[in-house]
Amino acid sequence: MNKPKTYDIMIIGGGVNGCGIARDAAGRGLSVGLAEMNDLASATSSASTKLFHGGLRYLEYYKFRLVREALVEREVLLKAMPHISWPMRFVLPLHKEMRPAWLIRLGLFMYDSMGGRKILPGTRTLNLKQDEVGAPLKAKFAKAFEYSDCWVQDSRLVVLNARDAAERGADIFTRTKVIYAEREGDLWKITLSDTNGEREVYAKALVNAGGPWVADIVNNAVKLDAREGVRLVRGSHIVTETLFDHDRAYFFQGSDNRIIFAIPYEDDFTLIGTTDQDHDGDPANPVCTEAEADYLRKFASEYFERPIQKSDIVWSFSGVRPLYDDGANSATEATRDYVITLRDESPPLLNVFGGKITTYRRLSEAALAKLAPFFPDAREEWTKHAHLPGGDFPVDGVQQQIEKLVKSFPFLGHFWARRLVRTYGTDAAKLLEGATSKKDLGEDFGGTLTEAEVDWLKDHEFAKTAEDILWRRTKLGLRLSSTEAEWLDQCIARQ
Repeated sequence: MNKPKTYDIMIIGGGVNGCGIARDAAGRGLSVGLAEMNDLASATSSASTKLFHGGLRYLEYYKFRLVREALVEREVLLKAMPHISWPMRFVLPLHKEMRPAWLIRLGLFMYDSMGGRKILPGTRTLNLKQDEVGAPLKAKFAKAFEYSDCWVQDSRLVVLNARDAAERGADIFTRTKVIYAEREGDLWKITLSDTNGEREVYAKALVNAGGPWVADIVNNAVKLDAREGVRLVRGSHIVTETLFDHDRAYFFQGSDNRIIFAIPYEDDFTLIGTTDQDHDGDPANPVCTEAEADYLRKFASEYFERPIQKSDIVWSFSGVRPLYDDGANSATEATRDYVITLRDESPPLLNVFGGKITTYRRLSEAALAKLAPFFPDAREEWTKHAHLPGGDFPVDGVQQQIEKLVKSFPFLGHFWARRLVRTYGTDAAKLLEGATSKKDLGEDFGGTLTEAEVDWLKDHEFAKTAEDILWRRTKLGLRLSSTEAEWLDQCIARQ
């Protein structure tokens, strides 16, 4: 019988925080294992509003450190992943019954100034009667401010962190649950369960990045009392047919003091969100309720000239954010900052609470800093200037990459080439290597998805099912019919 493997660090949870920590630790020369009970990014990390942003509204709650850290990170991350993240301009129409213009402009001045902005353009004032962004809005909106933030493909961010971690030596176990962990001498003995049964591994340190299950893991898998509280907050979104024909997003203020975004999404759609509701049910399968969908429709319809109907919604999704329970009166006011706790009795247990997708890299560095005394031979911080797989080109080089891909593979056309570059970056050419026509890419599953791409996702990105491919590695689920999706699943199952 093979002796169980011993890792320096074993991580529970394959969301953005778990995979970010795995990548950072592996790059420092530590041996790393990561267990995710479902697919990577199968919960909260694939259900965000898809933004790298400082959180403009958090300035109202005086969260200056959180906002500044996130603003600095926007440009760090933009340079690291120009294929899956890009600058976006946000239009904030001024509403006479909401916050006064001077207060918003002051907030935007701080937003522009706090993060050492170098790449992104600053705020400007728009005349909505003259700018195209005013056309979809009600006539009463005459003026707006326009500012910068960034878009990101959230689930791809997670997968690329996992892939980079694996390329640096980490073992990534998907659909593998940690059912028990106990201290045995100076090691953690961890029992894993997958389709092949149970097995054991050992680790010098255990990291609990279980997201909505972080407290459950402490209480039930590790059998300790969770000292920290978790506040589960559900954020829901709706996706409609496109509501406008430009590439800028909208930031809308509500009479309930909340805000929502309306964002151009996957070329032909508009993403609207998010809600903030305390979540009492199972975090595994959150849904956008009819009431939440109606709230988002009505909220956005206060601004758009054409009211949004139920029939306009083509998809909805919801995620449960595991926020640190700071005792805030409402879900909206609860902190989005991360909290990392360390039980440093040997062997150590590190728990991760809360956080924003924008600050995942900084969270990873903070986690490794807390574990540093246990691993004196680990290398220094390194992720700030390192690109993710496929992101080794300049921030403004996307169009050049698309043209280069079309020149090498003329049968693609612009739309297909753009999708591949925006998904795989420089790896798109590796995926297509040797192809001289569409036929060389094997089975055509629809929506520009081919057998060659499916094989790439299975071989390099841990995909196992059609759902993994259509809704997390890509968003082609919006383009394939149910028949095409079923055929894809059948083909994968036969292999």
